[in-house]
Amino acid sequence: MGFRLVVASRNAHKIREIKELTAHLDLEVVGVEEVGDLPPVEEDGETFQDNARKKAVETALFLGTWVLADDSGLEVDALGGAPGVHSARFAGEGRGDRANNQLLLAKLGALPLEQRGAQFRCVMALASPHGEVEFAEGVCRGVIGFEPKGSNGFGYDPLFIVPELGRTFAELSLEEKNRISHRSRAMAGMLEILERRLTEARGIW
Repeated sequence: MGFRLVVASRNAHKIREIKELTAHLDLEVVGVEEVGDLPPVEEDGETFQDNARKKAVETALFLGTWVLADDSGLEVDALGGAPGVHSARFAGEGRGDRANNQLLLAKLGALPLEQRGAQFRCVMALASPHGEVEFAEGVCRGVIGFEPKGSNGFGYDPLFIVPELGRTFAELSLEEKNRISHRSRAMAGMLEILERRLTEARGIW
């Protein structure tokens, strides 16, 4: 087994996606639940980058290892970029995906499809054991549908339609989603950073 990279997330769907996207690298990718009890990191940043940095750096310093963190969410044009960094708790802390989706549909109401533009944004942060950090970002444009469709994915995936495919994220296979998603686009940039770090620091990791 190669070097260990801890993903600062307890989201099984997210960890699975990242494992798929890094499968070709000499990395052992694990979630934080696999490395013991860690103190929670309060995601109180004003931007995705703020939150990604905080999660990556605090976890890396606590564990003394390399950590990958991300913060991502949905930005809806008609809502001025909301829910943004509040995507996971749009309907209230702990309410969950279904409540968030219902609130989003209620806020958009009967707006026509051409006024329901949105994008998923993902910012990834890679922190060294000493707290140094590098970033990569990815965006995927789409529109918000009028009802949930599909059973794959998580979060707002059942509402987020990819126009060129005519399907929601939740109607795509993991392989299809990984070719176009905001997380895969951020990971494309992060893979370059990881590959460079692996080459430069094999004796340190």
